[in-house]
Amino acid sequence: MPLSPEQQAEIDELRSNPQPTLRAVAPGIEAHLYKARQVLDHGFVRVVDYMGDDAAICQAARVSYGRGTKSVQNDEGLIRYLMRHWHSTPFEMCEIKLHVKLPVFVARQWIRHRTANVNEYSARYSILDREFYIPAPDHVAAQSEINNQGRGAALEGEEAARVLDILKSDSDRAYDNYEAMISQDDQQGLARELARMNLPANIYTQWYWKVDLHNLFHFLRLRADSHAQYEIRVYADAICEMVADWVPFAYRAFSDYQLGGAQLSAAALDCVQRMVKGEAVAQENSGMSAREWREFQETVGS
Repeated sequence: MPLSPEQQAEIDELRSNPQPTLRAVAPGIEAHLYKARQVLDHGFVRVVDYMGDDAAICQAARVSYGRGTKSVQNDEGLIRYLMRHWHSTPFEMCEIKLHVKLPVFVARQWIRHRTANVNEYSARYSILDREFYIPAPDHVAAQSEINNQGRGAALEGEEAARVLDILKSDSDRAYDNYEAMISQDDQQGLARELARMNLPANIYTQWYWKVDLHNLFHFLRLRADSHAQYEIRVYADAICEMVADWVPFAYRAFSDYQLGGAQLSAAALDCVQRMVKGEAVAQENSGMSAREWREFQETVGS
């Protein structure tokens, strides 16, 4: 169960007592408040709070006169200009706070994005639940032969079953030992802060994660990318849908210029200009390394 009964009761109580406000409200993200979006087998992501909207981005950019009488079209045009030219500060005026339940190994990737405020569930104070991420059979894959940090083809048949059995049995055995070490039935149990070190990296943890929109876009650009690890990408995909409802103008600009766009080096741009003129360009006369050339071909679809 992604949400515990206690968490669901807290959410139900909060949703049943809406409060009036004078601050800017974004109807799209309001619909996501206190609703947990399930991710993976036991995980979730949900919006706890937010500040700002598309208008707040424009207000910060214009500073001296605020929103004024500018039209919706002008607001969207301004946001696209800001995104296109990497003017990041106005996007920092919007913030969002998420409650995320995720496997520890995903959390260790996620925490690399240091431009956020994080408060994680304490396994020193509390006892972790017996919940482990076990991948679906179609996500049990071999090591990639061309990417040292990626996956290759999916394992099949007996080999896939063998791996899944190892993951499940090791997880259960580790948790059985964890419970035994902290048990206080007939003797003083081991401190929780020590007992936790025997648990595997696929156990679930939880945290509150607050971040401004500029840094959230940076997170999503990397983690919603097709090259990102599947287990963190599905969280990023879920957050993308929430952000699209929260700040639709900003998200469309982000999707066009960053998520769906590409940044070219000077050498790559020179190659594109030469190709447009009809010149034959190959890796040997491109000024790029073999890897750069391969990535360039993937980008331009040549």
